[in-house]
Amino acid sequence: MSAPNPLKKFVEKVNQYPAPISAFLMTKVFRHKVKLAGTTSIDVVATNGQQVEYRMKNRKKVQNHIGSVHAAAMALLAESATGFIVGINLPGDKLPLIKCMNLNYVKRATGDMKAVAVLTDEQIKLLCEQEKGEINVQVKVTDETGIEPVVCEMIWAWVPKRS
Repeated sequence: MSAPNPLKKFVEKVNQYPAPISAFLMTKVFRHKVKLAGTTSIDVVATNGQQVEYRMKNRKKVQNHIGSVHAAAMALLAESATGFIVGINLPGDKLPLIKCMNLNYVKRATGDMKAVAVLTDEQIKLLCEQEKGEINVQVKVTDETGIEPVVCEMIWAWVPKRS
C-alpha cells in the first residue's frame, strides 16, 4: 500500500471551496513551496487532479528585452504546471524529479501566458503502481492571443523517497 499524498489531500479539500478561493489557496501554497514561482508570481488557476492550468502575467519582472515574457519564465511556467500535476498524482512515498525539458521557441509571445498540463489515465496508473519510472507530461503553453509560442516536452521521473 502506498503512502497518502498530502498535496493531493490538500487539493481535494480546497477544490470543495468556490473556484476563486480554491485557486487563491493553491497559489499561496505553491508559491510558498516553490520560491521562484513566488518571485515570478505564477498563479494556479484550477485543477481537477488530471489537468492543471497555470497563469503568468506579463509583468516587468518576467519580461525580456522586447517586453514579452522571458524564455526562462515560459520554461518555469511549463515546468511548474507539469510538476504540480505529477506531484499531486504520486503516492506520498515517491519523489518527483524533472528529468528533461525540451523547449522549442517558435513564435514571439504576446501578453500574459497560460500553461495547461494533462496526465492520461494510463500515466496516473503508472505513477501509482510503479516504484520508479518516467513519463512525458503533455503541456501546452499559450499567450493571450491563443498562439503557442513555445512547444514543450517535459519528462518527469519519480523515485522512492529516502527514509
